[in-house]
Amino acid sequence: MRKPLPLFEDVHIEQTSHDGSGVAHVDGKTLFVHGAIAGERVDVQLRRRKRRHDDGQVVAVREASPNRVQPRCAVYGICGGCALQHMAPAAQLALKERALLDALERIGRVTPAEVLAPLEGPVWHYRRRARLGVKYVAAKGERALVGFRERMKYFITDMEWCEVLVEPLARLVGPLGELVSSLSIRDRVPQVEAAAGDDAVALVLRVLDPPDDADRERLRAFAAHHDVQLYLQSGGPDTVEPLDADPGPLRFAHPAFDCELEFLPTDFIQINAGINTAMVSRVVELLAPAPQHRVLDLFCGLGNFSLPLARYAGEVRGVEGEATLVSRAAANARRNGIDNARFVAANLFDEREPRPWADGRWDRVLLDPPRAGAAEVCRIMKRLGPSRVVYVSCHPGTLARDAHTLVHEQGYALTAAGVMDMFPHTGHVEAMAVFDRR
Repeated sequence: MRKPLPLFEDVHIEQTSHDGSGVAHVDGKTLFVHGAIAGERVDVQLRRRKRRHDDGQVVAVREASPNRVQPRCAVYGICGGCALQHMAPAAQLALKERALLDALERIGRVTPAEVLAPLEGPVWHYRRRARLGVKYVAAKGERALVGFRERMKYFITDMEWCEVLVEPLARLVGPLGELVSSLSIRDRVPQVEAAAGDDAVALVLRVLDPPDDADRERLRAFAAHHDVQLYLQSGGPDTVEPLDADPGPLRFAHPAFDCELEFLPTDFIQINAGINTAMVSRVVELLAPAPQHRVLDLFCGLGNFSLPLARYAGEVRGVEGEATLVSRAAANARRNGIDNARFVAANLFDEREPRPWADGRWDRVLLDPPRAGAAEVCRIMKRLGPSRVVYVSCHPGTLARDAHTLVHEQGYALTAAGVMDMFPHTGHVEAMAVFDRR
């Protein structure tokens, strides 16, 4: 029998780590404490031992930080979807700003000349896309659980509602569990992908076995009752198909730029609609495209930035690695009557691949890469020749690494940087940085 992990009493939290965990030292070993804030004294239940550090969970607060608030979610601390609900939103943003600036200084050896004001938006019911786990558990009253995975475990959180999903999705968590429980293939549905457009909601059920006729009737009744579009996915992304007639794509608008983008439920879009709107406006403001400018939008996706930029620039070229998104971006341009934006499919991570998309000189470059960053592109920035680069980042470590390349190798200065509250209550740090050619 394994020895029970100990409870540490009256632990002093020395600082808060970049992911929101409290940091303490017990018996000379670093202890990361979920649910703790710098300056607090807490009791900690050890959850996991590792060679270099241990992980624990707050079970009682003896002396609270002024930044502590009551978590709103009933399953906070169990669900792994959020990590910072115990911290006031302003303190969360300050923590993320510190994480960004620390990474830029420590990894990039750079400091921005200006720290941009954080982009803020709603902190509850903001998330319009999510991938929810599903697990049929006989021991739970023969019902299916739907939700995010538990913290530090592979179990699905037993939840009925989510405080961060947008309202149409938030209230579907419990009913989705009831739906899956009623199916003949209830133990063969491992995942639901949810997406909300401006005026419609879509759910994609991953099915390892095909539903029978009775299952399909239950699915139709659920879709009609909750006014959602239902899709089934039997394999990879190319196997997604509507339950019945194709309802058509979802949509979101950029009213300030008089454009609307269509997307499919499994397409990548920015999670937070309010922050996305503010982020696109800030990018357009910072890049300041004019009719004489050629603008290169790398990792362009559906054209989220490309189309607003094309309203002001002479030419916009979007480059994206996923061919289906390139096709969707081109279609979005046509739908919006934009004829000065062209889209190209190319692997931006392969330095050996030819770069016909990079022909000539570019006045402005926008980078919006995934977590891996844009190292390969940054190494040729001098050749691309823009006077200004705006970098939208979802990982401060790779942003800092690429900033080092742009500043110390490519002849740019870090003019400004700041965070965006794309994922409130989580440790995810989204940021924007501006580089000007020296």
